[in-house]
Amino acid sequence: MLRHIRASIVLLLSMTLLLGLVYPLALTGVSRALFPAQAAGSLIERDGKTIGSSLIGQNFTSDRYFHGRPSATTDTDPNDATKTVPAPYNAAASSGSNLGPTSKALVDRVREDVGKLGGAADKPVPADLVTTSGSGLDPDISPAAAAWQVARVAKARNLPEAVMRRLVAQHTQGRVFGLLGEPRVNVLQLNLALDALAKR
Repeated sequence: MLRHIRASIVLLLSMTLLLGLVYPLALTGVSRALFPAQAAGSLIERDGKTIGSSLIGQNFTSDRYFHGRPSATTDTDPNDATKTVPAPYNAAASSGSNLGPTSKALVDRVREDVGKLGGAADKPVPADLVTTSGSGLDPDISPAAAAWQVARVAKARNLPEAVMRRLVAQHTQGRVFGLLGEPRVNVLQLNLALDALAKR
């Protein structure tokens, strides 16, 4: 019986070492060699400073920038550890709101957001500007959501709308392999291009 227990323990330790340490380290090494930027988190740097990741949205609120999807992520309330407070794009707490389509709180929040954005019958607000993603960290918006914001950003920056539309078109990514997902615009990269345009 002791021989069977010893064999089980040896197998447990060897599999733990192999699959818990060797395999993950090997995969990490291979990914860093083949895809260094992605393995490091797809970080975006400007002037030697990391300003974000192309994989995680940021909370842009100024009229001078394109806005991303709302984020439902939260963090612990610093005044009361038993409560949470909104913390948009908190990568440590990726989550959706878990509110369903019949939720009064969701309907009220969406109505309030549509009102803030100035939606009207002749210019309805694209759904992704008033609904959160499942992760709460989505860095992308639809081309329609970006186009909807063109007039506001152009006015705030005193630039022609045609320039804004061209910039949106340049930063619109198609479907993956031509068939997976939907066309999208990365908000951080679009806003960085806006800032670069202003420096010219």
